[in-house]
Amino acid sequence: MSNPALPFDVTLHVRDTCFCLHAQRAARVLARRYDAALRPLGLNNGQFSLLMSLNRPAPPTIGAIAALLAMDRTTLTANLKPLQRRGLLAVQPDPADRRGRRLLLTPEGRDLLAAALPVWQQMQAETAQGLADADGVRAALRRLG
Repeated sequence: MSNPALPFDVTLHVRDTCFCLHAQRAARVLARRYDAALRPLGLNNGQFSLLMSLNRPAPPTIGAIAALLAMDRTTLTANLKPLQRRGLLAVQPDPADRRGRRLLLTPEGRDLLAAALPVWQQMQAETAQGLADADGVRAALRRLG
């Protein structure tokens, strides 16, 4: 049994109105811009976000970071490994539950994060300039997440 072809105007409607498509396109464009800006520091936008998420008074659990970054634990663990090999973070047993792991920024990780912050701030300012209502966009994205 064959399905009838969808009319092309349906394709155009989806192209022009799909929230998911437009969010993905915007995310890829932003990611490329932030990646290019952070590249001289040897970071990409995901690594910057991951390191920044570890900048806390107490080392967080892997589960807490996975939830914050909306990643599954396996993907997060894979993303931790290159940063750990570079000596930017350490994975330590959780003193409250030896089966769990906590993530700790190393002094090298803190130094790199401090060097990357002005680059991120510049990218934030440039991105906000391109938006009519940057605060409104942020609020809408938070509501979706």
